[in-house]
Amino acid sequence: MKIFRLTANCKKGDRWANFEVDQKLVTKETAHYKNIDEAKGAPLIQQLFYLPFVKSVRLSETMIEVERFDILEWEDVLEEVKEQLQTYLNNGGVVLEAQRNDKIPVSVYAESTPNPSVMKFVANKSLVPHSVEFKNIDEAKNAPLAQKLFHLPYVKEVFLDANYVSITKFEITEWEEVVMEVREFIRAFIEEGNVIFTEAPVALDVDKNDQSELNLNATEQQIVSILDEYIKPAVASDGGNIVFDSYDAQEKEVHVILQGACSGCPSSTFTLKNGIETMLKEMMPGKVANVVAVNG
Repeated sequence: MKIFRLTANCKKGDRWANFEVDQKLVTKETAHYKNIDEAKGAPLIQQLFYLPFVKSVRLSETMIEVERFDILEWEDVLEEVKEQLQTYLNNGGVVLEAQRNDKIPVSVYAESTPNPSVMKFVANKSLVPHSVEFKNIDEAKNAPLAQKLFHLPYVKEVFLDANYVSITKFEITEWEEVVMEVREFIRAFIEEGNVIFTEAPVALDVDKNDQSELNLNATEQQIVSILDEYIKPAVASDGGNIVFDSYDAQEKEVHVILQGACSGCPSSTFTLKNGIETMLKEMMPGKVANVVAVNG
């Protein structure tokens, strides 16, 4: 009989706690469950949602990550949750119910973006829990889909978010010559049940939007909130992402990082000045004078 041992870790004030298991729980890519209904077929995750403070759960090979609501601090319940998980596993509790081998039909369609070098490929299922960008094949060592895409000679960069893949190409070819090949490759890869990641994807270091609010002052929090609510949905629809980097209070200058289709896009300067900068100036009068892309 297997004996499971867990180690619990959480930084003070963080919403997420990590419960690392000393052996494999699952063999598939990371899954992110946001409520008990999404956890159908995952009895272990359903057990966690019976706890009133559990907001969402991520499950990977040897890790259970639990996000809490703000009704309590992890230090009050961390050891209790660890013991509950350990007891459940050591009593033979089921992690995931057996899955049927029937292939679930997958559809992928290609969508052009304002950046002529970038094409967005949208699937009918979720691919990743948060945005991840790869500038080269070395960065994609734990991402089989991205790795295989880099084997195509015209693929320059790969960006994944939610249910889509944005691919930046080199100038050696035109999208009309290869778009069907790439679309079918991505569709087949997903439909065959291949993992997107062999390890849980790590949010980019530059993504301060997921950091504890304790790390940002009031002005920076307001900037992040505006970007999240008003800007990100628009750029995501074009296959890109925008991430807050820093704020210079003395110069009243906001620094952002452009990802996916936004990076290197000919219209990005116009978007920054006439879209993002104008909105921040209007919503934060006297606090923002300029918006600059640090990678633009």
